[in-house]
Amino acid sequence: MGIGSNLPLIDGQRLWDSLMESGRIGPGKAGGLRRVALSDADGEMRDLYGRWCEEAGLSVTVDAMGSMFARRAGREDDLPPVLIGSHLDTQVAGGKYDGILGVLGGLEILRTLNDRGIETRRPIEVVNWTNEEGARFNPPMVASGVFAGVFERDWALAREDDDGAVFGEELKRLGYAGEAPVGGREVDCYFELHIEQDDALERLGIPLGIVTGGYAARGFNIRFEGETAHTGPTPMAKRRNALAAAARVLAAVDDIGWKYAPEGKATAARCIAWPNRLGILSEWAEIIIDFRHPDPAVTAKMVEEGMAALEAAAEKTRVDYEIIQRWSFGDENFSEDLIGLVRGAATALDVPTHDMFSQAGHDAYYMSRITPTCLLFSPCRDGITHNEAEEIELAYTEPSVNVLLHAVLARADR
Repeated sequence: MGIGSNLPLIDGQRLWDSLMESGRIGPGKAGGLRRVALSDADGEMRDLYGRWCEEAGLSVTVDAMGSMFARRAGREDDLPPVLIGSHLDTQVAGGKYDGILGVLGGLEILRTLNDRGIETRRPIEVVNWTNEEGARFNPPMVASGVFAGVFERDWALAREDDDGAVFGEELKRLGYAGEAPVGGREVDCYFELHIEQDDALERLGIPLGIVTGGYAARGFNIRFEGETAHTGPTPMAKRRNALAAAARVLAAVDDIGWKYAPEGKATAARCIAWPNRLGILSEWAEIIIDFRHPDPAVTAKMVEEGMAALEAAAEKTRVDYEIIQRWSFGDENFSEDLIGLVRGAATALDVPTHDMFSQAGHDAYYMSRITPTCLLFSPCRDGITHNEAEEIELAYTEPSVNVLLHAVLARADR
């Protein structure tokens, strides 16, 4: 794999140094990161990212959802900007690259344009979306969702974490409750680079994945309402144990995943209950489940079976239930025009590519609903992700950022 010497290329070592500096903020217990959205560590990383952007001569705007937009002006600066983005927050036991590569790779692209004195016709903005992971405030991808009109801003700002902290109040505490409106403005397009979070590219020895579609994903947050009672004398026939209902559904969901494997995946992701103590039945429980398959019709079938299991569990345990939140993504279409620019850049740089589907949720899904969007993948060692052992290497990461640089440059100059 060779790269033409006359074409501008990023400073790979500078990108790597930025990733390593990021990787020291919000350390986890096993070498990765625990930098959940709007934590003190997230605030520290935001401050550092903002300083880097200002040092690069970029103007930084923060919207009312706390998303940060670092703008490099264009010759015709009133034209809609080309956006590059992802997120700097992590899972509670996350790695150093998931989302972070997309933001810092975008910053490196703008630094490279500065180094080469390259002006673009259109402005370019790099965005750090707030709370992509949803590890602290549910649902995930909430800020890009508000930007794209999927969620209402006030509803999103009122989201609470498990300790009762409110999204909007945490933004204020960290100084990132911005004044700019969320969305409602024209953008030219959106590019996102992300680690693959699987091992296909690594197995194939290919440094760049072009996402042509996604797994159809359907998720549900379900609340069960039962009744407290003593675990000793209360007869089984009189029990209304919300935790038992939740457990039955979670087990059934996992079984559905195995039934439709390997392409299908069903996940029992979360369960909380109250009082959740020895000697007393749980009055309520909440669970989060989701179903994914590349064929939307099969996803629908999996959901149908999951809802049947939900009805059966509620009947067996004599509890009530409510689906308090639903979400869906993965049916979105990515821009053939932008993909064409990526293919052209990859050819010019002699970088092999592989067309693939995305199995995880990304901000690009919601952005694709309002503007031409392109999602790209870079290899991830052994496919390990949402795990502190997540790892990448500069040698197989740098080509993807260089291709993104040239695709963005072509779009911004059109």
